[in-house]
Amino acid sequence: MKTLIKLVCIGFLLVCLAAIRFFETSLFYDPLLNFFHSNYLKGVTPEFHFGKLVGYTILRFLLNSAISLLILYVAFKDSSVLKFSALLYTIVFVALISVFCIMLLQVEQIDNFMPLFYVRRFLIQPVMVILLLPAFYYYKRQHD
Repeated sequence: MKTLIKLVCIGFLLVCLAAIRFFETSLFYDPLLNFFHSNYLKGVTPEFHFGKLVGYTILRFLLNSAISLLILYVAFKDSSVLKFSALLYTIVFVALISVFCIMLLQVEQIDNFMPLFYVRRFLIQPVMVILLLPAFYYYKRQHD
C-alpha cells in the first residue's frame, strides 16, 4: 500500500511537470520558444524584453525544481538526498542563469544559437530529475 501511494504521488507530480510543459505558451513569456521552432539558422533574433524573459525563465526553473525535489523526496524519503539535490540545483541554476544572461545580452553577435538553445533548454526543462532519480536509486541499492 505504501508503494502504491508513493507511485500515485510521483505520478501526480509528473503530471504537474507535464502541465507546465503543455501550458508553457500561456503561462510563460518566452519569445525564444517560437524562434527555436522556426528557421533560427537565419540568425534573425526576435524582439524580447530582457528582464521579463529572464524573470519567467527563473520562475519556470523554480517551479520545475520544486516539483522535481518533491519527486526525489517522495521517492527516497531521505533528507540528505533532498539537501544534496537542492544544493546541486542551486549551483546549476547560478551557473546557467549567468551564462543565459550573458548570451542574451550578446545575442546580436551570436552566429551559432545552439549554445543558447541548450542552456535555455536545461533551465526550462526538468532534466536534472531524470538524471538524479536513477543515480540515487543506484546509490541506495549499493549502500543498503
